[in-house]
Amino acid sequence: MTSPRPERDDVPSDGRVPGGRRARDVGEGPRPNQAVVRLLDPGEEVHESAVIGDAVLAVTSHRVGIVAQDRTTLDVRIDGLRRIQFDIEKDRPATLVLVPERAEFEPQVLSVRPSEYQDVASVLVLIGLRLAGSQS
Repeated sequence: MTSPRPERDDVPSDGRVPGGRRARDVGEGPRPNQAVVRLLDPGEEVHESAVIGDAVLAVTSHRVGIVAQDRTTLDVRIDGLRRIQFDIEKDRPATLVLVPERAEFEPQVLSVRPSEYQDVASVLVLIGLRLAGSQS
């Protein structure tokens, strides 16, 4: 017999989070990061996100952001990214580097565990497609 899912004030009753993705059930992993939701402008939605250690990498309808420990470490338009590098090495966590176009924004370096690769890959595909579309 399964017990009902506990009520959470940060997830609508249909289990969807901004962007239409299903919130994770208890035991599936981290809860949706409210620090990311608080960054959203009116009408802006989270299209894809990935938990990377204690950080969340999110792509919205307008920008890409990284929130770590409730602090925003990156908040730029997607076309404001100069370079993204994702290095995977044998027997080590991968390294994800996001370099903004403008020098006043610091590059972000994140250590990515193999269990996080799939979600990170989904975010990177979306960013890559948007970057390619902005250059057409």
